[in-house]
Amino acid sequence: MDFHLTEEQESIRQAVREVCRQYPDAYWRELDKQRGYPEEFVRELTRLGWLAVLIPEEYGGAGKGITEASLVLEEINRSGGYAAACHAQMYTMGTLLRHGSPEQKQRYLPKIATGELRLQAFAVTEPDTGSDTTSLKTTAVRQGDHYVVHGQKIFISRVLQSDLMLLLARTTPFDEVQDKTEGLSVFLVDLRAAGDRIQVQPFDVMMNHHTNAVFFDGLEVAVENRIGEEGKGFRYIIDSWNPERILVASESIGDGRWLIERAVAYGKQRIVFGRAIGSNQGIQFPIAQAYAHLEAADLMRWKAAALFDRGERCGAEANMAKLLAAEASWEAANVTLNTHGGYGFAVDYDIERKFREARLTTVAPVSTNMVLAYLGQHVLGLPRSY
Repeated sequence: MDFHLTEEQESIRQAVREVCRQYPDAYWRELDKQRGYPEEFVRELTRLGWLAVLIPEEYGGAGKGITEASLVLEEINRSGGYAAACHAQMYTMGTLLRHGSPEQKQRYLPKIATGELRLQAFAVTEPDTGSDTTSLKTTAVRQGDHYVVHGQKIFISRVLQSDLMLLLARTTPFDEVQDKTEGLSVFLVDLRAAGDRIQVQPFDVMMNHHTNAVFFDGLEVAVENRIGEEGKGFRYIIDSWNPERILVASESIGDGRWLIERAVAYGKQRIVFGRAIGSNQGIQFPIAQAYAHLEAADLMRWKAAALFDRGERCGAEANMAKLLAAEASWEAANVTLNTHGGYGFAVDYDIERKFREARLTTVAPVSTNMVLAYLGQHVLGLPRSY
C-alpha cells in the first residue's frame, strides 16, 4: 500500500498551489466582505483546465480521476481560498458523464471544458423535504416534446453564476409509484433560455456561498434535455453522491491544513509571560490532536478516492471520509480560533472567515447525522433510525 502521490499528482498539487498564490488572503477577504463571486479565480482555473479534470480527453478535459480532482479542491482551500465557489462543476459532472447520451455529452462537455458554458448549479433540495429527497414536490409534466416544470427549490448555489443547471423533479406522482425512489427524473436546464419561467431569489448565509431560492413557473424543458430514462433520476443522483462526498472531504482537509498551519505559526510567534504560547500544553495539545484527527480523515479520503477510481463500491468509505474530514476541519477551526484568542475574531487575520466556512461541511451537502444513519443501517446492519 503506497501513500505517496505519483509524480503527476504532485505536479498537479504544485501547479494549483502556484495559481492560488496569485489570489492571496486579501482577495478572498474582500470577496467575503462584498459577498462577491471569485470570477477572476474561476476563469483562471477554467483556462488552465483544472475544472475539467474529470472530463474525458475526447471532450477536451484532462480525463483524470477523483483522486486528482480532490487534489485540486484541497489545494484551493489549503491556500486560503474557497473551493465551494466552483466545486459543483466537478461533482455534478458525474450525472452527465455516466448517464447522459452521446449527443448530450458532445453538445455540452467540450464547452464546459473550455468555460464557454458553466455548470455550477444543482437543484435538488426543497423547503419542505430537506434530506427526504424522494418526497420532493417539484413536478415536470410531459407535454409532447417538452416537460413543463412547476415548483420550488431552496439552498441552490451559484444559479446566477451558471449557464446550466441540473434539476431533479417528479415526473410521476408520488402516489402512483410502488417504489418511492421511482418517478423522479433529471434534466439539464439551460438557464440562459429560461426567461421569466425561473425566478431566482438570492439570500445571505453566514459564509460567502451565493445560495438561492429558485421558483419554477411553467418552465419548459425539452425532452432531449432529460438525462437518462424518465423516472430513474433518483438513482442517477445517488451515483453523484460518492464523488461529492470525496470532493467535499478534500475541501475540508484543505481547510484543516490551512487552519492548523496558522495555529502552529501563531503558537510559535505569540509571546505571553515571556514564552511562546505554543509551549503551553493547553495550546499545544489541542493543536496536535486536531492534526492527528485531520491526518486520519485524510487516509480515509485517499481510500475512498482509490476505490472510486478503480470502479469499486465505496459508499461507506466516501461517507466516512466526508464525516471525518468535516469534523476534523471544524475541530481545527475551533482550536485555531482559541489559539489566536481575540485576534481570531479580527477580520484581517482570516481565521473567522475560515471558521465560518469550515462549519458548513458538518451540515451540507449531507449532514453528519445522515451519514451516521447511513453507516448504522447500511454498513452495520442496524434497524433504520428514521
